[in-house]
Amino acid sequence: MATRRAKERIKIRLRKNDLVEVISGRDSGKRGKVLVVLPEKGRVIVQGVNFMKRHTRPNPQKNVKGGIAEREAPIHVSNVMIVSPDDDKLTRIGSKILPDGRKARTSRRSGEVLDK
Repeated sequence: MATRRAKERIKIRLRKNDLVEVISGRDSGKRGKVLVVLPEKGRVIVQGVNFMKRHTRPNPQKNVKGGIAEREAPIHVSNVMIVSPDDDKLTRIGSKILPDGRKARTSRRSGEVLDK
């Protein structure tokens, strides 16, 4: 019997409020803001991307209306890429130590600092 390998945790360099573009899948080409980062699953939730339908049953005690609700589902971090703020193109993320000693994320395309 083969043993199941533990899932390796992926280092996610994206953060909340980053502007990203989907590079593969059904929503390829769409841009949106990162709403939630899920590092334990290696996924992010992007605003306006990867909608799913959720069928909910009415519950008067919790004041929940029934019906079909649409909401964003998580998308794998490998399927999105950050948009460089200076030239509005896709870029990878690097890191640099600033003169004041802080470590900051940088755009690999232009070298500009992504963190405010």
